Amino acid sequence: MPSNELRAALEAILFVSNEPVSLDSLAEALGEKHEEILKELDEIKQTLDAAIGGFTLEQTAGGWRLATRPEHESVLKKYFARKGESRLSIAALETLAIVAYRQPITAPEISDIRGVNSTAVIRTLLERHLIRVAGRKNVVGAPFLYRTTREFLIHFGLNDIRDLPRLEEFGDLIGESMNEDVVAAIGVQSAIDHSE
Repeated sequence: MPSNELRAALEAILFVSNEPVSLDSLAEALGEKHEEILKELDEIKQTLDAAIGGFTLEQTAGGWRLATRPEHESVLKKYFARKGESRLSIAALETLAIVAYRQPITAPEISDIRGVNSTAVIRTLLERHLIRVAGRKNVVGAPFLYRTTREFLIHFGLNDIRDLPRLEEFGDLIGESMNEDVVAAIGVQSAIDHSE
């Protein structure tokens, strides 16, 4: 396929996709080699970055997607402002941080770190597909273990869970200030886990 047609096809797929598209999926759909697709993706990214428009091309969660530029965040927040409709509560964000940094982790462990029962918050995060059940812990009662999901990576623009910022910077990532006691508890427990 000629270069200009390949680029147009890639742009069309990325535009209509509601989640990152893997290189394998693009190669299969277009019948082209990975190298050719990567070359065109790089050119699309360069073109978008040079134009300084409203979009950029980013690699996230193991795939590629068109995304809005970070500098437009305040305008987009204002545009999509809905009173609490789609926002996560501080309790949900704290719980999400605990799961992200301590995964896999059980509900009792989450509640212990937060100092309150976190069952309802965990249910909310499961419903929003930001966390998932990842088996059971081999202890009395066999509680569920929770992990973050691919949707979590997409939501926060991360390519991999290893791309999480330092715990102290997580509040900046989520746009909220974290409870210092929770941050300290996650950090202390994480240090304990790494020393074992």
